[in-house]
Amino acid sequence: MAASALRELVLRGHVIEDYPDDTPFPSCLLGLEVDRRWLHAVVALDATSGRCCVVTVCEPSPERWEDGMTRRKTR
Repeated sequence: MAASALRELVLRGHVIEDYPDDTPFPSCLLGLEVDRRWLHAVVALDATSGRCCVVTVCEPSPERWEDGMTRRKTR
Protein backbone atom coordinates (compact mmCIF):
# COMPACT_ATOMS: atom_id res chain seq x y z
CA MET A 1 0.00 0.00 0.00
CA ALA A 2 1.27 3.44 -0.86
CA ALA A 3 1.91 5.94 1.89
CA SER A 4 -0.49 8.31 0.12
CA ALA A 5 -3.33 5.78 0.51
CA LEU A 6 -2.64 5.46 4.23
CA ARG A 7 -2.55 9.22 4.61
CA GLU A 8 -5.89 9.57 2.80
CA LEU A 9 -7.41 6.84 4.97
CA VAL A 10 -6.31 8.54 8.20
CA LEU A 11 -7.35 12.02 7.09
CA ARG A 12 -10.66 11.18 5.37
CA GLY A 13 -11.68 7.77 6.72
CA HIS A 14 -15.02 7.18 8.37
CA VAL A 15 -15.22 5.79 11.89
CA ILE A 16 -16.67 2.28 11.62
CA GLU A 17 -16.13 1.17 15.20
CA ASP A 18 -15.03 3.10 18.29
CA TYR A 19 -12.87 1.59 21.05
CA PRO A 20 -12.84 4.24 23.82
CA ASP A 21 -11.55 1.83 26.50
CA ASP A 22 -8.44 0.71 24.58
CA THR A 23 -5.14 1.29 26.32
CA PRO A 24 -2.80 3.02 26.39
CA PHE A 25 -4.95 5.29 24.16
CA PRO A 26 -8.56 5.23 22.93
CA SER A 27 -8.73 3.98 19.34
CA CYS A 28 -11.12 3.47 16.46
CA LEU A 29 -11.48 1.54 13.22
CA LEU A 30 -11.46 3.76 10.15
CA GLY A 31 -12.62 2.72 6.69
CA LEU A 32 -12.36 4.32 3.29
CA GLU A 33 -12.40 3.28 -0.35
CA VAL A 34 -9.13 4.44 -1.90
CA ASP A 35 -8.35 3.85 -5.57
CA ARG A 36 -11.29 1.42 -5.90
CA ARG A 37 -10.25 -0.76 -2.96
CA TRP A 38 -11.43 -0.67 0.63
CA LEU A 39 -8.93 -0.12 3.44
CA HIS A 40 -9.37 -0.37 7.19
CA ALA A 41 -7.04 1.04 9.82
CA VAL A 42 -7.07 0.96 13.59
CA VAL A 43 -5.73 4.25 14.89
CA ALA A 44 -5.21 5.52 18.42
CA LEU A 45 -5.08 9.13 19.57
CA ASP A 46 -2.70 10.32 22.25
CA ALA A 47 -4.69 13.36 23.38
CA THR A 48 -1.81 14.68 25.46
CA SER A 49 0.61 15.00 22.55
CA GLY A 50 -2.02 15.22 19.80
CA ARG A 51 -0.35 12.35 17.93
CA CYS A 52 -2.26 9.76 15.96
CA CYS A 53 -0.75 6.27 16.11
CA VAL A 54 -1.55 3.82 13.32
CA VAL A 55 -1.89 0.40 14.94
CA THR A 56 -2.68 -1.71 11.88
CA VAL A 57 -3.93 -1.41 8.30
CA CYS A 58 -5.59 -4.07 6.15
CA GLU A 59 -7.86 -4.75 3.21
CA PRO A 60 -11.10 -6.04 4.75
CA SER A 61 -12.41 -9.42 3.66
CA PRO A 62 -15.79 -9.35 1.87
CA GLU A 63 -16.63 -12.60 3.68
CA ARG A 64 -16.51 -10.77 7.03
CA TRP A 65 -17.89 -7.31 6.13
CA GLU A 66 -21.08 -5.94 4.56
CA ASP A 67 -22.73 -2.60 3.74
CA GLY A 68 -19.75 -1.33 1.80
CA MET A 69 -17.22 -2.83 4.21
CA THR A 70 -18.64 -0.78 7.08
CA ARG A 71 -20.42 -3.42 9.18
CA ARG A 72 -19.23 -6.79 10.41
CA LYS A 73 -21.34 -9.69 9.25
CA THR A 74 -23.04 -11.57 12.05
CA ARG A 75 -22.27 -15.22 12.35
